[in-house]
Amino acid sequence: MHVPATLVRGGTSKCWLFDRSALPTGVDATARELEGLLVNAYGAADPVQLDGIGGATPTTSKAAVVGASDAPGIDVDYLFGQVGIGVGRVEWGSNCGNCATAIALWAVARGLVPVTGDLTRVVLRNTNTGAVLEAEVDTTGGHVHEFGTRTVPGTRAGGVAVGLTFVDPVGRTTGSVTPTGRVLDEFTFAGLPVEGTAVDAGAPVVLLDAAGIGRTGVETLAEVRDLVDPLRAVRHAAALRMGLSNPGDVPDDAVPKVGIVGKPAAYRTSLGDDIAADDYDVSVRMLSMNAPHPAIGLTSAVGVAVAAMLDGSVVRRASATTGATLRIGTPAGVIAVACSDVRGAQPLRVTVERAARILCEADLLVPDLLPA
Repeated sequence: MHVPATLVRGGTSKCWLFDRSALPTGVDATARELEGLLVNAYGAADPVQLDGIGGATPTTSKAAVVGASDAPGIDVDYLFGQVGIGVGRVEWGSNCGNCATAIALWAVARGLVPVTGDLTRVVLRNTNTGAVLEAEVDTTGGHVHEFGTRTVPGTRAGGVAVGLTFVDPVGRTTGSVTPTGRVLDEFTFAGLPVEGTAVDAGAPVVLLDAAGIGRTGVETLAEVRDLVDPLRAVRHAAALRMGLSNPGDVPDDAVPKVGIVGKPAAYRTSLGDDIAADDYDVSVRMLSMNAPHPAIGLTSAVGVAVAAMLDGSVVRRASATTGATLRIGTPAGVIAVACSDVRGAQPLRVTVERAARILCEADLLVPDLLPA
């Protein structure tokens, strides 16, 4: 079958976007036929995704089905899918801020949202989680730009500037900022007890004290690879405690997001830039599915920023600031996350500056779905 799609870079991810109204006949955007289409299109069952459009990494094997929203105050609805790599399935349980950045630019370029001067506001709803986001797309001169100069940590390539705000991001999945009922929990990492903080902000996230497992939080990506299996075990245990799964469920590697946090220390980024300890406030190393994240997912960044506002959390203990803007040291560099309209320890708005670029419009040739 022929399937139109658009490849867009958002931040440090690449995401194929599918217009909901242009899906092939018989493919419902909420049904299993959509999962089959994506699995076949991406070559998901192949670990290198050679015979498909997938990029064979968690940050380049993403998809979203996008369409105009009929909800009051919402411009665009999108269903996000993290397409499997070496497994023939799609994880539907999460959101992706980088893909939301891509969708905002795409929506303006497609005319779903009309240009309104030098900045165009797009309100998006992630239908997986109900999260609402506001994007401000650079439309300087009153038109959509194909190229831009805004850069983000993790790539030296420029893109169109997009400011992305998570609106009322706390408790969207579980109903609570601390789904376990505690700011501090004890988890088991490779057979050893370690303190961690589980929060639901942006997405469900569990963050471990790096020092408690003999790490610093400024490990290289190669060093983080050695932590993948024990971090996955923590993720699966935390999912039960956070009410995200039940005993006997097949483990989900999309949520909760999982990683380690440490005090600021000097390190060198994956692109070779030297970062001093006083350049940022807290070090973070996260997983993306079952691999080290090359930077940090935006939903995870929101979780880290909200956790930093909670007295006694592992992030608060490690952080060099208690201010409204948290500078997160990631393998790719420093990402600033700004919290505003704070009520107690719960911000109603969390903003990250991003960039996006439309890479291509394509007509995908997808093998027909196998009969059920």
